[in-house]
Amino acid sequence: MNMAWKEIKKSKMRFAILGSIIFLVSFLTFIISGLANGLSQDNAALIKDLPKGHFYMNADANETYNLSKIDASVQNTILTEHPDAAALSIQMGFLNDAEDKQHSVAFVTSTDSNLFENVAPGEIVLDKTLEDDGLKVGDILTNNQFKGEFKVTAFVDQKKYSHAPVAFINMDNYKEIYGVKNMQLIFIPGQDQPQAINGLDSFSNKDFLNTIASYSAEQLSLNMIIWFLVAISGMLFAIFFYMMNVQKIGLYGILKAIGVKTSALFRMMWSQMIFITAIALILSIALSQGFNMIAPKGMPFSLTLATTIELSIIFVIIGFIGATLSGIQIKKVEPLQAIQQGEM
Repeated sequence: MNMAWKEIKKSKMRFAILGSIIFLVSFLTFIISGLANGLSQDNAALIKDLPKGHFYMNADANETYNLSKIDASVQNTILTEHPDAAALSIQMGFLNDAEDKQHSVAFVTSTDSNLFENVAPGEIVLDKTLEDDGLKVGDILTNNQFKGEFKVTAFVDQKKYSHAPVAFINMDNYKEIYGVKNMQLIFIPGQDQPQAINGLDSFSNKDFLNTIASYSAEQLSLNMIIWFLVAISGMLFAIFFYMMNVQKIGLYGILKAIGVKTSALFRMMWSQMIFITAIALILSIALSQGFNMIAPKGMPFSLTLATTIELSIIFVIIGFIGATLSGIQIKKVEPLQAIQQGEM
């Protein structure tokens, strides 16, 4: 450790440049990860907040929930066998306020269940983002396909679907708006393994999220960027320490000649890697968490402590692998040959 620290002090600029690059890469990774988590929540909070279980939709719907129709007899049988289950439907639409301003929403209705809001006919429960748009409890809203009116009775937190605020309405009102008789989905919570039901396909919570067209495309793109940045950090460590090791072949030869073990040289390199990575991560975590607190209210950004710790561990592991691969040449150094090369 003493040798590692002396070399860092001697080559401050080199290590500062590497540390700056690692800081920028890790900071960018944290920001993109927070954006990915925020968009995920903004796109499917309604589904992500449900307990572990399985969704069921009509097999003929080809994994497209809004084409699914659950037969009424099948629905009644399942709900009788599973009292905690719920049949539900989701459809995009809009609401008009008193000033005839349109608000895009995702209409959601379900059978009586603790998993979803139970709403009486003519009432509506909205995601809280619509309260920020000026709506309030007691407002009267309309829909062009609905003969009656909706009275806002409450607002709920974090209920979004396909980047639209959710509007919970009564089942009869939903059927009137969309002219349907059957529900689209059945959700059974608490199942470790799906139940085989004739004519229905099953989906875990995660699998159902991937049936939302925008969700899988968004998350795949952002996660590819995150892992690409992590791979870049590993390559930076490998290249940096490789160049450093090439310049110190002669020094390593002398150290080996006086009895310094190869393992001690590796520990020196690992100590330098951990020191640089730790400083870079501390700075990037502090700034990213600060951004998490001051991010604009409308920005879908969410960087949890668990995600931060997970990415930090990955950065350390990748840095360790990169530095170790670059140090393979240290093991091959022959003291006499290195000294004769005269490379100090």
